[in-house]
Amino acid sequence: MDTHVWLAYVLTAIVFSLAPGSGTVNSISNGISYGTRKSLASIAGLQIGLSIHIILVGAGIGALVAQSATAFTVIKWVGAVYLVWLGIQKWRDTSGLATVQQQGAISAWSLLHKAVLVNLTNPKSIVFLVALFPQFIDPSRDQVTQLAVLGLTTVVIDSLVMLGYTSLAAQMGRFIRSERVMGKINKLFGSMFMGCGALLAAAKT
Repeated sequence: MDTHVWLAYVLTAIVFSLAPGSGTVNSISNGISYGTRKSLASIAGLQIGLSIHIILVGAGIGALVAQSATAFTVIKWVGAVYLVWLGIQKWRDTSGLATVQQQGAISAWSLLHKAVLVNLTNPKSIVFLVALFPQFIDPSRDQVTQLAVLGLTTVVIDSLVMLGYTSLAAQMGRFIRSERVMGKINKLFGSMFMGCGALLAAAKT
């Protein structure tokens, strides 16, 4: 994988991880309720769920490329359209973060287990990866290596972003829970997603 392609993916993956979603809600909620240190188990759980999605998506894309170059091109176009659509949905989303303070102690294992389920039961994550990965894969090169690089990059970036959200929530919980602020954040990342989709589509013409 060329360096400039990888750097482009890094930027896109950062936007993907930063955009508010179920993993973000989970990280912020735990940060407010339990603090950063105890929430590390939850962050690890999110990455386990994400890794399972990456493996499933990688296997599917590898089979697709091997069988049909036309289908590969089609899914790349669908991916660009999906990025724009997702951006529109984020722009229109004005919901806030409702944090429920949990009673009693909770084990690190319980936090990890719940976080794994949060990502595994989120179909948007796997659909997004299906749309995203083909944009940065060169069908003429070794696909397994490229998928491994993209997958590892995704997990590392998402881990750092979730850690940042958790730490920020532990310090600034009231600010993060504001519906007005979350509405602005959604519009910001919605614009970013639409921009990514437009750039990907323009690059193909």
